[in-house]
Amino acid sequence: MNLSSPPAPPLSELLAAAARGVAGVRAGRSLAELLPAVPAPLRPGTQALVFEALRLGGTAHALVRALAERTPPPRVAALLEVALALLVQGEAYAEHTVVDQAVQALPRLRAPALRGFVNACLRRFLREREALLAQVRATPEGRWNHPAWWVQRLQADHPLRWAEVLEADNAAAPLVLRVNRRRATRADVLARLVLQGLSAEPIGADGLVLQRAVPVQQLPGWEEGWVSVQDGAAQLAAPLLLGQGLRPGARVLDACAAPGGKSAHLLELADVDLWALDADAQRVQRLHETLARLRLPAPGGAVQVRCADAGDPATWWDGRPFDAILLDAPCTASGIVRRHPDVRWLRRAGDVERLAAQQRRLLRALWPLLAPGGRLLYATCSVFRAEGEEVVRHFLREQRDARRLPAPGHLLPGGRPADATPAADALLAAWAMGENARRGMDGFFYALLVRD
Repeated sequence: MNLSSPPAPPLSELLAAAARGVAGVRAGRSLAELLPAVPAPLRPGTQALVFEALRLGGTAHALVRALAERTPPPRVAALLEVALALLVQGEAYAEHTVVDQAVQALPRLRAPALRGFVNACLRRFLREREALLAQVRATPEGRWNHPAWWVQRLQADHPLRWAEVLEADNAAAPLVLRVNRRRATRADVLARLVLQGLSAEPIGADGLVLQRAVPVQQLPGWEEGWVSVQDGAAQLAAPLLLGQGLRPGARVLDACAAPGGKSAHLLELADVDLWALDADAQRVQRLHETLARLRLPAPGGAVQVRCADAGDPATWWDGRPFDAILLDAPCTASGIVRRHPDVRWLRRAGDVERLAAQQRRLLRALWPLLAPGGRLLYATCSVFRAEGEEVVRHFLREQRDARRLPAPGHLLPGGRPADATPAADALLAAWAMGENARRGMDGFFYALLVRD
């Protein structure tokens, strides 16, 4: 019996698949939609190339414009972007291999007649590399690989840290796990990781930052529900909301719950009566699948999963107040672009205020559902102040019975608070276990509110 691994796909095939992905993003489609359509044997390599191209998307896009005297078809332009990103990085493949395989990819993109054009563009880049890079990096988009409006907003929001945020966005994010304490201990998972030749560093109470990423199906205990994939910053939500603990059977609402990571964490930590809502039916199905894999709720807890708009309680609320509410509100996802590099190219400047208005609407709608003395945790995976600090300040001016408790506020990629305060620093120091582990954290915003 032959147990050898199947041969790796040729680079030309991966380049063609990656070009389709990059062209799709440039046309306004997300990788969450595009990557599942890639044949399974090609998917890991295609994703790696697409991520590389999008993380260098500003530089590569500007290089195509500088090299091409005429605008090529979208997929050919995207192929050039992918190949140029590899050449700029200069680590994964030899230069002549990249050029040759990019040319060989053109028949797969139904553009064999453009072999000479692609070959000429790439060889010119190799001849004039330094001058071309200096030219394209003279613009914010070419230098920082984010849209110019994004760079400007970060400069205004975080004048001392904006460059650090942009550089973190362009680095690959680590794989971070959360151990399901209902099913296993962190020591159990660490021991099984070692048996598979994997090492990890603890983060928080239940987290592990792996030194190298592997497919989730290869994670020990994945099928048994021992672990979930959840960034370190996202693992702060459930402990912040629960505080010192809620009484058994307390009513808790996760208002924008899918795909279910934070709902599951709440059920792993406490025996509560959880309502998990999401307005997207497909994402609600993923929530069901998440809870089923983790064998949740455990005895003592309960969960109701509903497809509903949290901002319209009249359609789903039973009139009984909640003891705690988690509002992980829809946002630009500007804090997690190292994990989702397409987001920066899909967003538009007007999306920030549009989403901030939605966040304010959700806060106003959910606050009356909270019992006196109850806690509401407002969260976004955004580093833009308009989706964090400004939303909360506006709400507190309107809502006289709301009081703010200590919480981290804006976390920038790396796990450091944007505005250092004793309360934020103490919370993070108590939760994280060392500066190296905290580098596994995405950008987030947390505000904890109590109803007087």
